[in-house]
Amino acid sequence: MLISVNNVNYHVEVIGEGEPLLLLHGFTGAGSNWKECITHIERNFKFILIDLIGHGRTESPENVSRYQIQQVHSDIIEIMDYLEVRKAHLLGYSMGGRVALSLAISYPERFLNLILESSSPGIEDKKARDERKAADEKLAEFIEKKGIADFVTYWEDIPLFLTQKLLPQSVQLSIHNQRLTNNPVGLANSLKGMGTGVQPSYWNNLCKLDINTLLLCGEKDSKFCEIADQMSKFIKNSELKKISGVGHAIHVEQPRIFGKIINEFLS
Repeated sequence: MLISVNNVNYHVEVIGEGEPLLLLHGFTGAGSNWKECITHIERNFKFILIDLIGHGRTESPENVSRYQIQQVHSDIIEIMDYLEVRKAHLLGYSMGGRVALSLAISYPERFLNLILESSSPGIEDKKARDERKAADEKLAEFIEKKGIADFVTYWEDIPLFLTQKLLPQSVQLSIHNQRLTNNPVGLANSLKGMGTGVQPSYWNNLCKLDINTLLLCGEKDSKFCEIADQMSKFIKNSELKKISGVGHAIHVEQPRIFGKIINEFLS
């Protein structure tokens, strides 16, 4: 379904009945990326799959400010209100994990449990944050000049996704084709508006989180396992799981194991 929120049409898919579980995908992804892993979650949930702004079948406005994380917060809360969801479990992956964390911090009364897969609270050091902002802007320029096809070819070859080369060809092709459906304006503006370089650092807010939090990382993704280790020291009600044999996108590389972990945590 399409839900109009603050003059942007969001594509949202609701699957099943039960307690609401809101899922937020990563950069270049879409809500459909979750469909395989949720088939392995045995408990009954109402899965709410949102294509984030600039992604999938959600609109890609030209105004970069529309992509700022605070604006995205407001959109997601309005979507929940439209669906008459007062409280939900919240799961976010990578970029979606950054959005999920900031949502849980800003609207703690709206969420029951928090699951962060390969996620970060942002960059605390200002110099490092400025460097990342410049890199994100350079990548956005690449998308704008070269287009989606060239960008996706480049993106799929970065070290972060090396383990995905081991997936069956049919799975790799499905991911590739989904990425190609994105709008170049949407991806470029997502980097400029809610990339890691422009996102506020939430490191100092972690100690304020008061909901049960599951931190997930792939054993072969050493950078995000280190981040998860550090986060677990600040979030008081947190549990950290490192999944062996996988990299950044656990739910894609091992959907059955991922689903089982989510099921156990929420039970």
